[in-house]
Amino acid sequence: MSARPRTLLHPLQLAALVAGLIALLAALLTAQSGTADAATGTALRNDTGLYPRAVRVAHNAGANGRVLSSVVTFSGNNGLGAIYESTDSGASFRQVGTVTDPEAAGGQGLCCSTLFELPQRVGELPAGTLLWSASVGQDETNRRMALRVFKSNDVGRTWSYLSTIATAGSTGGLWEPEFSVDATGRLVAHYSDETDSAHSQKLMAARTSNGVTWTGHRATVISPLATDRPGMAVVRKLGNGTYFMSYEICAAPGQYQCVVHYRTSADGWDWTSGPFLGYRPETADGKYFKHAPTVAWAPEAGNPLGRLFLIGQVLYNKDGTRAAGSGRTVWVNSAGGSGTWREIPAPVTVDSTVVDYCPNYSSALLPSADGNSLLEIATDWVDGICKPYFATKPVPSS
Repeated sequence: MSARPRTLLHPLQLAALVAGLIALLAALLTAQSGTADAATGTALRNDTGLYPRAVRVAHNAGANGRVLSSVVTFSGNNGLGAIYESTDSGASFRQVGTVTDPEAAGGQGLCCSTLFELPQRVGELPAGTLLWSASVGQDETNRRMALRVFKSNDVGRTWSYLSTIATAGSTGGLWEPEFSVDATGRLVAHYSDETDSAHSQKLMAARTSNGVTWTGHRATVISPLATDRPGMAVVRKLGNGTYFMSYEICAAPGQYQCVVHYRTSADGWDWTSGPFLGYRPETADGKYFKHAPTVAWAPEAGNPLGRLFLIGQVLYNKDGTRAAGSGRTVWVNSAGGSGTWREIPAPVTVDSTVVDYCPNYSSALLPSADGNSLLEIATDWVDGICKPYFATKPVPSS
């Protein structure tokens, strides 16, 4: 077959075509980066800041009341944990420390860090010790990922390596570490595990009595369906001593892919009670969250359970359509998670409809000490950079 003859364009036609292509590319980049719909609030930093976390210091007499936050960021090929402090209840922040892990340097990879204050002594670690942990090594060739823990005893200014929760025995991933302290006083690490060939992913826990030696590695949420992916656990202790875990379960495509679940534990270690995959939280009209949930707890006057705050990346209506309040809604529950949840305005509004690792992804929630206001740190794309934003709002009465 003979080749088609080429058609020559007039220079003005060619210029118009090039201009049109440039405009189309700019529009695509804008839609992808979220430039037009950057989150509300105040920028925590002006460059990359992923997977935000926040704690209020409550067990260090000289620093009680300060708010500390962390994000994952990068300097060249080096993954870093950036530590920020607020001395005005979250109205403003300044960077006070940096976690540098040699295992996250040189392009080895860093993901999904957490920040935690010990509420009581664990081994030689006094109450008030700050812990930071993350997934490292995901970008290595023939990777063997690890969950490494660092500690600080000077309110986040300096950090030193403490221990390793788990190291992968295969190229599968270890993701999203989070901490709690169980009813026996042992420090528990919760994480997502891709290293079991029988399960695409499962939720795991390990614990330590000294912060150094981690034992008892066990599944906390595991599905009989090999394709199911429970992940992104966050655990909070209620006022009556019950432990509450939020997480997602990603599975085959469909209305409930990556829908948010929860389950409870009497002691923070045994999570076998209730349905094997947990419960799906919903509002009275059937709305539900999907992707990257986090949960926070605060006291509530006259209620021994206290109050739970829950957020997910995307909010959906009962019929599976995206809800109008998606990216601008937090839920509240005063019954330990049971029953329906109430919607309140999110402190930070994220209007982006992109569903990836940035917009409103694993947002940090931190209630005030009395539970009457809520600080949020959420991320969004701006000019191709995933930036964190923070804001605080009063919690509306029910």
